[in-house]
Amino acid sequence: MGNEIAVIGVPIDLGAGRRGVDMGPSAMRYTGLRRRLEALGYQVRDQGNLAAPMVETSEPPPPGAKLRYLEPIATLCAALADAVAAAIRRGQLPLVLGGDHSLAIGSVSGSARGRTLGLIWIDAHADFNTAETTPSGNIHGMSVAALTGHGHPLLTGLAGRTPAVRPEHVAMVGVRDLDQLEREALRRSGVRVYTMHELDRRGMAAVVDEASQLISRGTEGFHVSFDLDVLDPREAPGVGTPVFGGISRREAHLAMEILAQSGGMRSLDLVEVNPILDERNATAELAVELGLSALGKRIL
Repeated sequence: MGNEIAVIGVPIDLGAGRRGVDMGPSAMRYTGLRRRLEALGYQVRDQGNLAAPMVETSEPPPPGAKLRYLEPIATLCAALADAVAAAIRRGQLPLVLGGDHSLAIGSVSGSARGRTLGLIWIDAHADFNTAETTPSGNIHGMSVAALTGHGHPLLTGLAGRTPAVRPEHVAMVGVRDLDQLEREALRRSGVRVYTMHELDRRGMAAVVDEASQLISRGTEGFHVSFDLDVLDPREAPGVGTPVFGGISRREAHLAMEILAQSGGMRSLDLVEVNPILDERNATAELAVELGLSALGKRIL
């Protein structure tokens, strides 16, 4: 990694089932993000927030829609892909602040332009639904499917090729909540999934070491997409889709520290911080702490 970071805020909540994550970028900046990144020796270029559509100004989806707010989400993801790709061309590491996890369709696609990219997906959910399998129609539950070439063409081609990321270059860590049809699709996919069961049996260090090596084979670095709901809700209360039985704060820091030490990270998302549901901005604070660990902060 170089010493310059491009911070890109994406205040979108159209892809989620609950309102509030559009305020996540502001909540994370409020913790002193820029100052703390500079204390690690980085030059920080905060690009502000992308212009994101709002529920109040968007055409409401029809009842039972299987791709809710498809067009505005696809438009925003295309703009984000361009912004991430431009930052990489300038030699910057993109740090994307969300916003719901549909934004990863844009951030990962932008990071994958012109190179073979690996993907570490740290999340309670696999986000591997399509219009054919989704029970909700929420696009934040479709991101990895779209990135690996499954889904609507508006979502699958933003890297300039399909798929943006090959399934064998994707590793998921911390998964514990899957829809039935999503589970079946994931089993056929070629994606490596480390569930909470495997984390409990093997430990975070062994899993993340293996995952980072796996997605680095034949790739030119990797993107880390970190959804705060991977943590247990007692650690991160400010998320829209909490699932009990998640990882601890210390396990999350260990994962990010190992990924930093690998030297392969090329871009990073921190997503699904919902200040409406938070307690004294604790989840945003934790998100930033974890981002700092991924960017090289150490205890000693």
